[in-house]
Amino acid sequence: MDQASFNALSIPSGQEALQAAILLQPRETDFLRHFQVLCRSFPPDLARAALETAILRREGRVKFPFADSMYFTREALEQASAYEISTYRSARYDPFTCLVDLGCSIGGDSLALASIAPTVGIDRDPLRLVLAQANLAALGLADRANFLHADLQAPLPLGSSSHTALFFDPGRRDQGRRVFSVNAYQPPLRMVSVWQSDFPATGVKISPGVDLAELATYDAEVEFISLHGGLKEAVLWFGPLKTARRRATILPGAHTLSTSRLPEFEQPCNTPPTSEPLAYLYEPDPAVLRAGLVVDLAAQLGAFQLDPDIAYLTAEEQQPTPFARAWAIEAWFPFGLKRLRSYLRERQVGRVTVKKRGSPLQPEALINDLRLSGDQERVVFLTHLRGAPVVLIGRP
Repeated sequence: MDQASFNALSIPSGQEALQAAILLQPRETDFLRHFQVLCRSFPPDLARAALETAILRREGRVKFPFADSMYFTREALEQASAYEISTYRSARYDPFTCLVDLGCSIGGDSLALASIAPTVGIDRDPLRLVLAQANLAALGLADRANFLHADLQAPLPLGSSSHTALFFDPGRRDQGRRVFSVNAYQPPLRMVSVWQSDFPATGVKISPGVDLAELATYDAEVEFISLHGGLKEAVLWFGPLKTARRRATILPGAHTLSTSRLPEFEQPCNTPPTSEPLAYLYEPDPAVLRAGLVVDLAAQLGAFQLDPDIAYLTAEEQQPTPFARAWAIEAWFPFGLKRLRSYLRERQVGRVTVKKRGSPLQPEALINDLRLSGDQERVVFLTHLRGAPVVLIGRP
């Protein structure tokens, strides 16, 4: 997609081509076949733009419930947050009367922010700004947002105000490759310190795989967010937006666990007491793990760790929690292939799911080596207990 292609799609003949492409229900794998079909009725450049848009709208439904009304580029769609996450994040800006989306791209976050307060989107890519305007207009939010073309490493084209808050989504790719250091973001994270004097209320989207030691010099809350069990992103909250040191948030539901303790890289490691496996095993959500909140979750559940270096928790009683999956443990013993195979075969177990923490064994290889048959199913946990390899047999 380029500016000329978008302009061609915006006029009636372009919309006709887009509707024809949508009716094909296209996928990327069938691009050439669908392109040839569209070229019978439309110029090749228009057919290509219509087909690309139809494919991206279909893929975009995973992130945006209204993707069928939006315009994307592939890279922008891949980098965009799911609307469920954007909506959750935007609620923290409720006290402010003006919001600024720095690095707004195609307006994915602007959509959520504009529902909270009038929003200014800023980006250095003219095409993405045009797409952002179209996306907000398509959803009836055109009067809630303005878009500016500017380089974020130059002074922001804004007047300072205590009623204005920033959301910053820096570029985390360089020539198509992911960038992991916050110092290599475009622009780098340190730009926040330039804006802080005028706009202390700032939120920053960062990679969930960030090196936490790189954040040690920033006075910010770091929040890790998972959606449907998958760790999706992290956010830094500065100034009045900061409410804790670390937070894990589980979506849907906006279940949140937080602490004001120093993070582990700033203090000696703090772990809960250990225990042999009890009646139940908990596997903390990845957001809890990345936020370093296993200790806090264990205290909440009255649970123990199997090993100081392993994040599995065990307890005598089960407490429902959104922060971990739980299994009933029917048996455990020191790991041995023959013993494990015998145990499962005696119970007619033919299907196993293998999960591991701290074990060098590969789940697929173990399943092949077990050579099971039967109509029962179990979950096999490979881990270690106080340094020794053990296996736990679990049921949901």
